[in-house]
Amino acid sequence: MADFEPGTPGTPTTPTPLMPSLRVDSLSYDRKSMPRCKCLPLNASTWAAPQTCLTHFSAPEISLTRKVAAEFVGTFILIFGATAGPIVNQKYDRAEGLIGNAACAGLAVMIAILSTGHISGAHLNPSLTIAFAAFRHFPWIHVPAYIAAQVSASICACFALKGVFHPFLSGGVTIPSVSTGQAFGLEFLITFNLLFVVTAVATDTRAVGELAGIAVGATVMLNILVAGPSSGGSMNPVRTLGPAVAAGNYKSIWIYMVAPTLGALAGAAIYALVKLRGDEDDEPRRQLSRAS
Repeated sequence: MADFEPGTPGTPTTPTPLMPSLRVDSLSYDRKSMPRCKCLPLNASTWAAPQTCLTHFSAPEISLTRKVAAEFVGTFILIFGATAGPIVNQKYDRAEGLIGNAACAGLAVMIAILSTGHISGAHLNPSLTIAFAAFRHFPWIHVPAYIAAQVSASICACFALKGVFHPFLSGGVTIPSVSTGQAFGLEFLITFNLLFVVTAVATDTRAVGELAGIAVGATVMLNILVAGPSSGGSMNPVRTLGPAVAAGNYKSIWIYMVAPTLGALAGAAIYALVKLRGDEDDEPRRQLSRAS
């Protein structure tokens, strides 16, 4: 088997994708289960043949229907958890507090990503879907289906909460307690932070994609701790739309439709500018070697 030279496994500091030709387009990171090698098991006729099967792997295809269904479930989990926290606070005299609200949203994001990311990419957010499509990480033709799934899941989750916690649903509605300009700026900035992190862990092969759920969940928690008391810390149009529809309260809703989308585009754009390209990631290691 002289012709077979297995590649050197990537180290934790230099992750290398098994199939670098695949385009990464979502939080699924295209780290799908590796199909079985058709050249195995070896037998007498194939033992001496060049082992080239590793170059012929292809990622399993997932239908758009399954992706949209997973996106619906993931968004339902997110909106149910993120909206339930403030409602519980309202009903039980702030039993959870701001930290509880942040934890509910962050944990819901993490759970949704870890459970559906390998199927749909776990966008969970129309602003994220639009930003990924704008920077060619996601096909535009799938955008309407994803956004429809996200919007419908949000509304379903909020009506489920309305049935369980009625009449306390108003606690889950995101309404600014500051001026319109301040709320807009906050939503823009926290969504910028979110999409910078998401774009890094979801589209860059040098990032540790397996930790995407933790990284994104932690970012959501941080953003809500910062902006929750002022703007509600939405970061997501459907996080605001679903509760607004269920509660019939559309006050300042345009802020939560426009600001997160602009912030998402900005965050994805900035990461695209600063990300390493080609063999640029070798330069820091060369500098470190020279310094030592």
